[in-house]
Amino acid sequence: MTRALAIRTLVCLALAGVSAPALADGHLTVYTSFAEFGEPKYQEGFAHFDYVNPEAPRGGSIRLPAFGTFERLDTIRLGGSWAAGIGLTGDSLMTGSADELASYYPVIAESVAVPDDLSYAIFTIDPRARYHDGHPITAEDFVFAFDHIKDSGRPLLKQFFQEIVGATALSEREIRFDFATTDNWKAVGLAAGMSPQPIHFWEESGRDINESYLEPALGHGEYRIVDVDPGRSITYERVEDYWAVDLPTKVGQSNFDRITYVYFRDDDVMFEAFMGDDYDFRSENSSRRWATQYQDTRQVQSGQVITTTLPDNMPRGFIGFVFNLRQPKFQDIRVREALGYLFDFEWTRENVMFGSYERARSYFNNSEYGISDFPLPEGRELAFLEPYRDQLPEAVFSTPFTVPQTDGSGRIRSQLRTALAMLGEAGWEVRNSVLTNTRTGEPMQIEILMQSDSLLRVVQPFVNNLERAGIDAEVRIVDTAQYERRTDDFDYDMIYIGANFFPPPGAELRTYFESAMANERGSANWPGIENPVVDGLLQDIVEAGETGDLDLLKAANRALDRVLLWNHYIIPSYFNREFRIAYWDRFGRPEQPPRYGIGFPNTWWYDEDKAARLPAGRR
Repeated sequence: MTRALAIRTLVCLALAGVSAPALADGHLTVYTSFAEFGEPKYQEGFAHFDYVNPEAPRGGSIRLPAFGTFERLDTIRLGGSWAAGIGLTGDSLMTGSADELASYYPVIAESVAVPDDLSYAIFTIDPRARYHDGHPITAEDFVFAFDHIKDSGRPLLKQFFQEIVGATALSEREIRFDFATTDNWKAVGLAAGMSPQPIHFWEESGRDINESYLEPALGHGEYRIVDVDPGRSITYERVEDYWAVDLPTKVGQSNFDRITYVYFRDDDVMFEAFMGDDYDFRSENSSRRWATQYQDTRQVQSGQVITTTLPDNMPRGFIGFVFNLRQPKFQDIRVREALGYLFDFEWTRENVMFGSYERARSYFNNSEYGISDFPLPEGRELAFLEPYRDQLPEAVFSTPFTVPQTDGSGRIRSQLRTALAMLGEAGWEVRNSVLTNTRTGEPMQIEILMQSDSLLRVVQPFVNNLERAGIDAEVRIVDTAQYERRTDDFDYDMIYIGANFFPPPGAELRTYFESAMANERGSANWPGIENPVVDGLLQDIVEAGETGDLDLLKAANRALDRVLLWNHYIIPSYFNREFRIAYWDRFGRPEQPPRYGIGFPNTWWYDEDKAARLPAGRR
C-alpha cells in the first residue's frame, strides 16, 4: 500500500464507522497490508491469492507422515517435541503470501496503524474474530500470549520476539506493541505474526498454561484437534463455522475436512507404508530412493502414484556438520578447518546422492544474502568489515572463501595430508594409528548425534574418512525425545543439522550466532559461537534493516556470512533447488503453484472422481 492509499484508507475507515486508533501520540497511518521492503504484491480489495483455486471443492481427508514421536501439544515452553500440524489450530494477526517473502495481509487484525517512526504498532482486531467456542478474540488475549512468551518461552522464541518490548490492550479490539527500535518494518512484521491465547479458557478450565499438555486447548484456526494418540497420530477436523473462511487470505485454502498425521520411527518403514497407501503424500529427501525405488513400482507405472519435481525458490539457511565449541578439542580453528577436508562431497554426491544436490557454500544458500556470488568483499559489504579488520584473518579480505574439493574418486590422500598437517600445527599427531593430543595424550574421539538413520548414507562416508585420520568416530542415533534433550543441553560433539532463516534477516539471527546465546539452554546457537565480531555484525544487520535499504541489509548479511564461514563453525554439506514429491492420485491442485513452496496441503483438495478410480479398500 502506498502512503497516499494508506491515508485514504484511514479516511474511509472513519467514514465507514470502523474505529481508528487514537491519535494521542501524533499522526498515525493505517495499513490494511504492508511489506518490510517495497510494496505488497496484492493491493487493497484483492479477492484471493493467485496460487489458489477459489472454486476448489471442500471435503475428503488426507493422511500425512511425521517422523519420530510427540510428547505435547503446547509449543511455547522448552521441552519435548510437539505434534505435527499444530499450527492448523491457530491464526495470527496478519499473514504472508507464498508469492512474497515479507508482506502481511489481514487475518485476525483488519488493519495496523503506525506512527512515522514505526516505534510502535496498533492492530485493530476484526470484530468477527472468534475462538472455536464462539468467544470473541480480544486484545487482552494477545497481551496474555505475549507475556507468556516473555516469561516462559523457549530461548529461540524469546529471541525471535525480542524487538517487541511491550504489549498493551488499548480497548477490547486494539492491541499496541512497542518496539525496541524505530523505523523497522521487520518489528511490525514480528508483531503481525503474534497469535492470541484465550484467557477465558485457561481461567475456566483450571489448567496451567505453563504446564505441558496432551489434552487439546481451545483454538481459533481453520482446524480443531479431534483425536490424539500420544506419540502415534493426531487428527485435525476443519471447523465448519470458521469465522474467517471468506477472507481474501483464506479463500481457496484449507479444503480437506480431516488431516491426520501418522508417526513413524524408521524412514524405510515410512516409505513402505506410503507405497502401501497408508498415507497420501510424501516429500522425498533421499536422492537414492528417488532414483531407484519409485519409477519401477506398480503404483507409479500404473499412474496411481504421481511423482514430480517443482522448483524450490525459497532462500535457504545453513546445513552441515556443526562443531560444538564447548568441547575443548574443537576450540582451535585449525582443527575445525582440518576436519572439513575429510568431507568428500564430490564422491558422496556421485555415489550416494545419484548426482543430485549442490554443495552448500554459505549460511544463506539459494539467496542474495550469502556470499556465493561475491568472491571478495567490496563496496558496502567491505565497509561493514573494515572496523573489524584487526580481529579478522587477512584472508577474509583477500581470498575468496572456498570449501575443500576432491576429484570424486574417493581417493583423498592429498586432502588427508592437508588435514593431518593442520592438525599437527594444532597439537595433534597420529600415534599407533590414533590421532592424539601431543600435550595431554588424549585421543581424538568424535560422536555425531542424529535422530534418524535417513541421512546415515551421507554421514557414514565422512565418519570413515575421520577414522582414516586416526579419529575414533561414530554416529549415535537416538529417538526424537532424547535428541531434543541432548541438543537443548548441548550434549554432543557434533550434530548434523540445518536451519532456515526468515528473509529478510534481522534480530532473530541472534539466537543462532550471538555470544549471549552460546550457553542459553535450548538456544539455536548450536556451535557455541562467542565472537565479538559476529556480535557486532548482528547489530549491523539490525540497524541496516531499520534503514529500509534492502541492498544495505544484504551487504551486512554477506559480511556476517563471510565471517561465519572463515571461522569454520560448521562443515557445510549440501542443498537442493527443487522439491521432489510423490502422492496418491486422489487430489487436485491449482495450475499455478506459489513462488515459494508447493502450496501443500493448504491449497490442494480432495478429488472424488480421481479417488474413485483408485483400488478400493484403502479408504
